[in-house]
Amino acid sequence: MTTPDIISIGYLIAAVLFILGLKGLGRPRTAPRGNLMGASGMLLAVLVTMLDQAIISYLALAVALVIGSAVGALLAVKVKMTSMPELVALFNGFGGGASVLVAIASFIEAIELGRADNQLATAAAATALIGAVTFTGSVIAFFKLQESLKWSGFTGLPLARAMVMVVALLLVVMVALQPDTRAWLWALVAAGLILGVISTVAIGGADMPVVIALLNAFSGVAASTTGFVLDNPLLIIAGSLVGASGLILTQIMCKAMNRSIFEVIFSETPAAVAGGRDDSDVYGDRVTSTSAEEVAMLLEVADRVVIVPGYGLAVAQAQHAVRDLMTSLEASGKEVMFGIHPVAGRMPGHMNVLLAEAEIGYEHLLDMDQINPTFSETDVTIVIGANDVVNPAARNDPSSPIAGMPILDVDESRTVVVIKRSLSPGFAGIANPLFAADNALMLFGDGKQAVIDIAAALVTV
Repeated sequence: MTTPDIISIGYLIAAVLFILGLKGLGRPRTAPRGNLMGASGMLLAVLVTMLDQAIISYLALAVALVIGSAVGALLAVKVKMTSMPELVALFNGFGGGASVLVAIASFIEAIELGRADNQLATAAAATALIGAVTFTGSVIAFFKLQESLKWSGFTGLPLARAMVMVVALLLVVMVALQPDTRAWLWALVAAGLILGVISTVAIGGADMPVVIALLNAFSGVAASTTGFVLDNPLLIIAGSLVGASGLILTQIMCKAMNRSIFEVIFSETPAAVAGGRDDSDVYGDRVTSTSAEEVAMLLEVADRVVIVPGYGLAVAQAQHAVRDLMTSLEASGKEVMFGIHPVAGRMPGHMNVLLAEAEIGYEHLLDMDQINPTFSETDVTIVIGANDVVNPAARNDPSSPIAGMPILDVDESRTVVVIKRSLSPGFAGIANPLFAADNALMLFGDGKQAVIDIAAALVTV
């Protein structure tokens, strides 16, 4: 068996592992196995690629492999679950940036060897544009998620965005028509970098779950087009899988927010167009505060309890305290379920991962369509750090910036207990009438400590 045969077989096995791994990631119970299969496929692909006779220095590759593995292991151990969305944004950016560098290096080599034709130039141009947009867009998303970047652009940004897009597309054509002219390619990369910034900077935090999914799709498409530049079938397959799954996830996120991808990218942020009612108009003196002891008494006489996690739960790292509360309630014969909104937190699946980390059984985690019909039969719903995804204005106020967005109908419960540090708004930047509802009680404080206090009070009730 020749070396090319070994490489082809290795790529085939790696591709199968990628597909099976992606399939496994579709269900919580099989996700760990799917993740392991995908990682194994990538390791096999790297090792098989190192058999290629075009490899110049194995030492350099080995050093890079060791450094990359060390950085990955360090991030896996050190990065908190609350920072996982930012990390995913950076991974998307690194993927796009790597695709640009690899494609440019390969294309320049083809130019020097006289093998740069229009087809190769088109693939390189597509990679340069998509990868550059992904890189800078992901960096902006990273700072937006960290809330360290407040700038949302300038007057005339939509026009500037359109002009840069037109210039970028013209440069793609020039690269394809004149593949021997490197200047067009470098100009295209610059245009892509600028386009990534001005396309992402105006997007608000409420839309960041969609942006992360879209940038993930872009990184996959960039990897796929890089495969055409390198004539590497495995890279084409892997990139296509990432791109397709990212686009599907983007569509799911848009549906969950009742927004089109066009609205997410090109419209003003919800907070910017809210324009309206002061918090005092919504809350007035109608907000009712409560204590852990009062909540414990409500839970003592309840038969069914639903817990709705939000980003505040992640910030407070309250998942383990919530598990202990659930265990205590179930020991008293009560039914306890969790209602998970598709865009709860700052990344798709964020809440599911947090709760699974605390060893809360998957059978307790219900998505929005499953949990909503049961709220009318729920005695107590505890909302921990969630805001926009439980805001009844989405259902009742046609003028609201989030009007029409599917929400968790927690207000239909007999009693709603909202655990938050304050009445501050969510990512959409608007007040939540739920906090002043007749059947709602506000327990102000740190999410983790509040849950611990409730569990302790249950013992003494």
